[in-house]
Amino acid sequence: MRTLRLGLVASLARPSRNATGVTLLLDDTASKRLELIKEVMPRVRRTAFLWNPDHPDNELVEAQRAAPALNMELQRVEMRDSNDLESALRSVGDARPDALYVVSSRFTVLNIPRIVEFANANRIPLAAGWGAWARAGALLSFGPNTNEMGRRTAEYVDKIIKGSKPGDLPIQQPTRFELIINAKAAKVMGINVPPILLARADQVIE
Repeated sequence: MRTLRLGLVASLARPSRNATGVTLLLDDTASKRLELIKEVMPRVRRTAFLWNPDHPDNELVEAQRAAPALNMELQRVEMRDSNDLESALRSVGDARPDALYVVSSRFTVLNIPRIVEFANANRIPLAAGWGAWARAGALLSFGPNTNEMGRRTAEYVDKIIKGSKPGDLPIQQPTRFELIINAKAAKVMGINVPPILLARADQVIE
């Protein structure tokens, strides 16, 4: 995990320094999202990968590791802040990808409606990390339950207020992941989501 590599904490179990927290980042979910894209659309070859190089995650490395086995090519598109949004979307459009993978970061999440609107208008199936994406109209999302992670954050705040030392509290990573499929978006794009995948989904948006 990048938090460790940057030296921000000694370990996830015992951060040791005056820091702790709850993280939504878990690198290996990147490969799972690519697998889901391939399961929904077996003929996918080129996937645009919209990411912020300045964001503390390792999704690109994990996605690059997983892509060859899926016979998939990643086309990287950078978006460092909201000012880059329209140029990034133009780059995605020019690349003519079979699918779009969006790394959830502060700026991509702030622009969920615009990114989803672009993807659907250009009939590019979109996969991303949190339920908010699929609920906004993306084809699918796979990632942590943000409500649960919010509750854990509140519990940590309460413990620290009551005297616990942050460095003694382990950094919590997600333990529950949700697959949400937007069947309505799939239908509009002419995508037949395999019934077995719909059965595995935590939520199907009709």
